[in-house]
Amino acid sequence: MSLIVAGRFTTFPAAEAVAEKLFARGFVEEDVNLFFVNPRGQHARHAFHAATSQGPVLLSPHFTRNFTAGAVAGAVVGVVLFAGLSGSLPVMVLAAGVGAWIGAWIGISASRQHAAAHHERVLHEMRSSGVLLAVHVSPENQAAAAEVLREAGAADVERASGRWQGGHWADFDPTRTPEPYGKAA
Repeated sequence: MSLIVAGRFTTFPAAEAVAEKLFARGFVEEDVNLFFVNPRGQHARHAFHAATSQGPVLLSPHFTRNFTAGAVAGAVVGVVLFAGLSGSLPVMVLAAGVGAWIGAWIGISASRQHAAAHHERVLHEMRSSGVLLAVHVSPENQAAAAEVLREAGAADVERASGRWQGGHWADFDPTRTPEPYGKAA
């Protein structure tokens, strides 16, 4: 694992100016990485599953799968239950329709519960969005990197242990709560 010190800036030009200051202090290009961190809740690798008072924001694959599975299962259960009571086609079609409606409603309810769980996770994300300037450091030069970041006005200067690979913070997790530099052991 590599030692990393990072600071957040509002724009790429501001972060690039700080990178130049780091280069002037002896840091090399392969040890400095700039990238944008999306706003909270926009880090998902899958479609956004948020629910509002109007219903689902997007028809995500999760929503569609639950809706479809509920409708099919409900139709099958409706037909099976009412096929024994009456052999008539209109009764079985009606039973399939009612079963599909009830099953789809159950599937939508499951999707809303999933969306609520996602919303709860988003509320607990502590990392703010912006341009993150990450510096691959050693124990000897980490204080110098943090000093340059602070003097340049970086917000949320943090220290992390991660995988630095090919000049980039390879295992950066935007949902992980940053550890402020001063509190690091």
